[in-house]
Amino acid sequence: MVETGNGDKSPGWRRWLPLGVLLAGLVLFFALGLPQKLNFAALAAHRSELMAWVAQLGSAAPLIYILVYAALTACSVPGAVVLTVAGGLLFGTLLGGGAALVGATIGASLVFLVARTSLGAVLHRRAGPRLRQLEAGFSANAASYLLALRLVPLAPYWLVNLAAALLGVPLGTFILCSFLGMAPAAFIYASLGAGAGAVIEAGRAPEFQTLLTPMVLRALIGLAVLALLPVLFKRRWRRT
Repeated sequence: MVETGNGDKSPGWRRWLPLGVLLAGLVLFFALGLPQKLNFAALAAHRSELMAWVAQLGSAAPLIYILVYAALTACSVPGAVVLTVAGGLLFGTLLGGGAALVGATIGASLVFLVARTSLGAVLHRRAGPRLRQLEAGFSANAASYLLALRLVPLAPYWLVNLAAALLGVPLGTFILCSFLGMAPAAFIYASLGAGAGAVIEAGRAPEFQTLLTPMVLRALIGLAVLALLPVLFKRRWRRT
């Protein structure tokens, strides 16, 4: 009887432990006052220290950056734009953008897996007909929806990660569409970060308003519309 009881409880602990770790990381992030250090002003103030750190670590610096990016993304910490701009500032457009993209994809995939493991079974047990219908519709057009949500940085990344996990998107589709969908913004922000050195040297901190220009936003929205075209054509075809 004892062994059976332990056997029943152990899988529950294993299922909820990863989610607890990520939530603990998020709480710790705010408890240590790190949001005040993850902004453009702090990036400008500590630029010299960060550059010295990169020079000292050499080839290991991008790998550490990827791990930090992935960990912060997994804990759903706000500040993805600042992290990506920092990658461009420290490593240049191509390496910085690529490292940010890999870190963001790894972190998002971790959130996806944790959410599906910890919350998926609970959601399915309590889901009503409307939610199941939404799940079916999202799964049928997962690639287009995910690409659109990733291309336009209007919905929080953590919300997209949770929605995809709880609405039954296949892991492979999630990883591929997240990588492709986040790529344009990653390299755009990294390129802006690569050019932010001149702004910082002039005594000014880069600002989000100057980074997300109307031209950049229009380009991202255009790509998102292209990603949704298959869904629109499919619905149009069904009506005719």
